Amino acid sequence: MQIPRLGHVLIVDDEAVLAGVVASYLDRAGFDTTITGDGLEAVDLARRLDPTVVILDLGLPGLDGVEVCRQIRTFSDCYVIMLTARTEEVDVLIGLSVGADDYVTKPFSARELVARVQVMLRRPRAGGTSAPLPVRRFGTLEVDASAREARLDGAVLELTPTEFDLLAVLSERPRLAHSRRQLLEAIWGDPGTGDDHLVDVHVANLRRKLGDDPVRQRYVITVRGVGYRMGSG
Repeated sequence: MQIPRLGHVLIVDDEAVLAGVVASYLDRAGFDTTITGDGLEAVDLARRLDPTVVILDLGLPGLDGVEVCRQIRTFSDCYVIMLTARTEEVDVLIGLSVGADDYVTKPFSARELVARVQVMLRRPRAGGTSAPLPVRRFGTLEVDASAREARLDGAVLELTPTEFDLLAVLSERPRLAHSRRQLLEAIWGDPGTGDDHLVDVHVANLRRKLGDDPVRQRYVITVRGVGYRMGSG
């Protein structure tokens, strides 16, 4: 009897040996994999294969990882984990700002990377057997956690999976101020998997899509010295 695979991971890295090691670990963990070291081909493969996760090197030659991620985000809401050998904080922030969900700095453990993928895919998804959850309303913003859909003034928002997860966590208990560590644990699975910037950049991206003024916040409220909570709209 064939064991069902867990998903398809597209690995985009021009370091062929490293990409092969990552693919072998993912294969043993139950994933199908495709490897490319070319940015343009990566965009085409993401369009054709509809992968569950893309592991994307930031420092690709030619079409770099930032532009690859930007183009993938125009047609796919797959999870994107960015690989970076750069230590400059700005490079990480740029990668996250174009839609990457998480990042791993080289050198890294292949086991750690597989664990990151597994944690992402354990996030609650729509279509389960439980009864649909009530739609949460905050002014003209509606959050439908069961359908994984958010609407603002009746229009569906184009959110990445992580942006929606962030909105869902905040809206589930709107009066609760969540610390960044709590959000890292709730969304990324382990408060040690990332730093506070990971949360802050996704909050900034979410606010931009909500049309939320960082100074006069309506939907995502900064709680000074703590973190974030949901606003009433």
